Amino acid sequence: MPVQPQTSAARTLSAAEIRRQFIDFFIERHGHTFVPSSPVVPHDDPTLLFTNAGMNQFKPIFLGQADPGSEMGRLKRAVNSQKCIRAGGKHNDLDDVGKDLYHHTFFEMLGNWSFGDYFKAEAIAWAWELFTEVWGLDPERLYATYFQGSKPEGLEPDREAYELWQRHLPAQRILPGDMKDNFWEMGDTGPCGPCSEIHYDGRSDEERARTPGHNLVNRESPDVIELWNLVFIQFNKDYTSKGLEHLRLSKEADSAKERVRQRQLALENRHLLNLPACHVDTGMGLERITRVLQGKQSNYDTDVFTPLFERISKVCAAPPYGGKLDDPKDIAYRVIADHIRTLSFAIADGADPGNDGRNYVLRRILRRAVKYGHQNLEARGPFLCELVPTVIETMGEFFPELKKEPARIMSVIRDEEVAFGRTWHEGMTRTSALSERHQAQISAITSTLETYLQPMKGFNDAVGHVLKDVGLRSSVPIQEMTKFFYEFNRSLSEAIQTAIQPMAIDLERVIKEAKQTMDQIEAAIAKFELDAGREEATRIRAKIDELSPASIIQLLDHLNEARSISAEDAFVLHDTYGFPIDLTQIMAEERGLTVDVEGFNRLMEEAREKARSGGAAAEQAHPASTLPGDAVARLNNLRIKPTNDEAKFENKSIRTDVRAIWNGTDFDENVYATHMKPGDRIGVVLDRTCFYAEMGGQVGDAGRLVVTREAQSSVRDGATGGEMRIEDTRAFGGYVLHIGRVSKGEIRVGDQVSCEVEKRRRAAIMANHTGTHLLNFALREALGERVEQKGSLVAPDRLRFDFSHAAAVKPEEMERIEAIVREKIILNLPVCTDTAPLPLAKKVNGLRAVFGEAYPDPVRIVSIGAPVSALVQEPDSDSWRKLSIELCGGTHVETTSEIEHFVITEESGIAKGVRRMAALTGAAAGESIESARAIELALDEAKKLDDDAIEARATDFLHQIEAATLPLGARRLLGQKLEALQERIKAAKKQHAAAGREAAVDAARRIAESAQGTVIVEALPGDDAGADRQAMLSALDAIRAKRAESAVMLLGADRENGKVTIVANVPKELINKGLKAGDWVRAAAEACGGKGGGRPDSAQGGGTQPEKMGDAIEAAKTFAKSKL
Repeated sequence: MPVQPQTSAARTLSAAEIRRQFIDFFIERHGHTFVPSSPVVPHDDPTLLFTNAGMNQFKPIFLGQADPGSEMGRLKRAVNSQKCIRAGGKHNDLDDVGKDLYHHTFFEMLGNWSFGDYFKAEAIAWAWELFTEVWGLDPERLYATYFQGSKPEGLEPDREAYELWQRHLPAQRILPGDMKDNFWEMGDTGPCGPCSEIHYDGRSDEERARTPGHNLVNRESPDVIELWNLVFIQFNKDYTSKGLEHLRLSKEADSAKERVRQRQLALENRHLLNLPACHVDTGMGLERITRVLQGKQSNYDTDVFTPLFERISKVCAAPPYGGKLDDPKDIAYRVIADHIRTLSFAIADGADPGNDGRNYVLRRILRRAVKYGHQNLEARGPFLCELVPTVIETMGEFFPELKKEPARIMSVIRDEEVAFGRTWHEGMTRTSALSERHQAQISAITSTLETYLQPMKGFNDAVGHVLKDVGLRSSVPIQEMTKFFYEFNRSLSEAIQTAIQPMAIDLERVIKEAKQTMDQIEAAIAKFELDAGREEATRIRAKIDELSPASIIQLLDHLNEARSISAEDAFVLHDTYGFPIDLTQIMAEERGLTVDVEGFNRLMEEAREKARSGGAAAEQAHPASTLPGDAVARLNNLRIKPTNDEAKFENKSIRTDVRAIWNGTDFDENVYATHMKPGDRIGVVLDRTCFYAEMGGQVGDAGRLVVTREAQSSVRDGATGGEMRIEDTRAFGGYVLHIGRVSKGEIRVGDQVSCEVEKRRRAAIMANHTGTHLLNFALREALGERVEQKGSLVAPDRLRFDFSHAAAVKPEEMERIEAIVREKIILNLPVCTDTAPLPLAKKVNGLRAVFGEAYPDPVRIVSIGAPVSALVQEPDSDSWRKLSIELCGGTHVETTSEIEHFVITEESGIAKGVRRMAALTGAAAGESIESARAIELALDEAKKLDDDAIEARATDFLHQIEAATLPLGARRLLGQKLEALQERIKAAKKQHAAAGREAAVDAARRIAESAQGTVIVEALPGDDAGADRQAMLSALDAIRAKRAESAVMLLGADRENGKVTIVANVPKELINKGLKAGDWVRAAAEACGGKGGGRPDSAQGGGTQPEKMGDAIEAAKTFAKSKL
């Protein structure tokens, strides 16, 4: 309900005017100094994630750490409006924002301070003056609290504050408060003191007359709210000598339990000392006082938020904000408006969304806002960034830091939105599919569990009969035993009833209790067997077995598993699709599921461990792929020269001699193909080679070695025509190791072999390597000279390039980068290579080199478009800056046209300030382009299909787009086209649902006109009437509009899905006669295999047997008749 404003003048005050009046009041009337707000990012306070209170910047004064000669040290009276963020850490309001009408992550704290100057009398008097004289608040609506004292802490009541308030308020509106509400502490030790809160009762006069406001102070009433807290810092809390001893012991304790115990003992041994100078620290939320002075229902209805709501509505093309508590769209409005203020101020003050600390909190806030925008308001594309100008417009005058770099704030938010957009859509699809799988499992298990409920109804009678018979024939006391078995039946039944609820909570507790009951029943039967004999015990056990308790327990365990997304699935979502665990948790919660976060964290740690040790593990799998230092030394001792690899640039086969064969642990003289096991590998060292060894990001060559002349001293044992398949090539200490397995005959030291590089693979690598150089050049042209290479991978099937850049590459920048590379390809430029002295090479204008890389001297230069000789002759020429020139020892094409095609397929961030691009060249790029064209053609053709056919194909299209390696621009375009089709499907579904509701309402009107009596029980026509619960509720409302005096129950079948939907409403007059909607619906639901319930006036339920809907109608009529 809206709070009651007191004057017309107050009603017209804007939030900015209220802020200004507060500050001016203390400056002009009471001699305070205005101190600007400190940043929300506390760069000089490592104990805080964000500035969360006005006093944060004054902590040095309170702690006695301020230099007396400094500007802060000289402060006596201060006033300001401090921007605050409460998200993460101890003060965390994030998860509540949007769900109610008063929580915020960002807010302004109006405050005034005294540092050893005035104290309680002035603080209370001036607060009263501002509230009643300046702002005109009704004194009859104000309440004050004071500290009531605490015997355990040795603290007396704050009588001084109480007596000061008596000057303004009657005793019944001055209320005592405990340590929790009315005593402020900075920490375990340090400055502290009592506080006095001022509360305002915004209810109507009628409500105030019915319920006194003092009953609602500090009771979480939405209308009786705290406005201002006056803290009187007069004590210093510190450890006693005994407390210090316990503190020391806690640090030296061997066990966690002992540390906690000693820590608690230390806290119990503290004492309070009076401060030599007392301070005042007050805080009042601007949003709250604005709500009161503007007479609004909530903070979100004030002009603090209305400009943002208007902008959100426009940007998201959403209906206007309605102010409803539970409406998903209004919740989204509140989340977005709050979060964009937090993001704007945090980024303006130097924070950036990221993966650690406060940056991770900001990323969570941004993603939460984006999620609500896309999910609840159906926002399209980046929209948060478009709200920043409104934040600046409304708050930039008082907080000028917002105006310094508005473009940067928008850019940071936009880049995060775009990156998260990819994560969001991919993760949503995967998570939704995962949830559907779990829901199907849950449905199947709960349906099975429900079948066990029926036998339980007759269990008590059956067991009771057996026990009674035993009691008649023996002296065994059965009364206690009967009671025990009845309790077992009830416990098991309740376990099932609880477990099958759609949003069952604490299922593990239910299962644990059920298992405990099973253990108890086994013990009871064992005792019964001792008392009554085996035969009687067997009869009891048979009755219990009819309930199948073991099967029920097993099903409950399965249900518990089904209600939780496994750690493995959550890890795949995170690792493969970049979907953050916190969003997986949110989406799971919305669907009544949990996530195994503990297991997820364990898998994350294992992945990090694998990343740390993965290279070593790979080498251990194939020891022959590495030539260790001692093996290199042995080759030197054997006078075997390092491999001559000059021929690697010639692209033709050569003949050479085998010098050594390495098996991973030792050198062999020969190796036979027939002796090699599937996992075996060897490394062959040659006199010279044309194979390129892995280096500088380029992978090693593959191919084969073919024996052309056998070693003269060899005895072949019939194994002739030796051949070896080379899978990789690596270099160690100048020796090139050709790694692979003998595929035919024998390879022996001294053999002459033909080195044959796999030409197609080498050509693809060369195209990718030259493509990498062109990409490096294009990045510099498109993004600026500051772009530096940070790493690369040149493989036959792809290229990857890491580079320094602060932000994600924009789509238009991406297009330009691709265009530059393609232009160079079309120009058929020569790729020139030559060596030059390193000092001279470094002087060439426009030369690119990898920072920190060690280059040989002389060094090889790769120039695309000009001979190297020309470069070194005129190194200062400006013309060279228009060329790609790099120091490089890799293999390249001869002309750029050999690259044929070039497409960028990925762009992402891999570290702070480091981006990564992946691309394709040649045939792979051509295939990628063709794949995109084929999918685009199919999407365009799909537009001609009817809605049902499109819906059937939409998932296929999504899978095609996800599975294919596509150009990044094409992927974006295809996503937009698919989204348009999905929007069409969604619109058709809405239209179908609207038609269904209209039909249901028409049927309801006819029922209302034709039905007789005060009880109406009818089935809506059609085989799918029960598929839309909302339509049935609309139909129910239509009947109530015409027959308000009647109890109404409507049933609808959904025969395709085997469901019955039941809704009912009962007027107050009939409730008083005994007909309650919840019980009524339950009776009908049970008749068609279901359950239901609700309030006396309104209830819903359902069944699983549409064929028994007639029985349900009769059951409902019979039940109503019995009550009326």
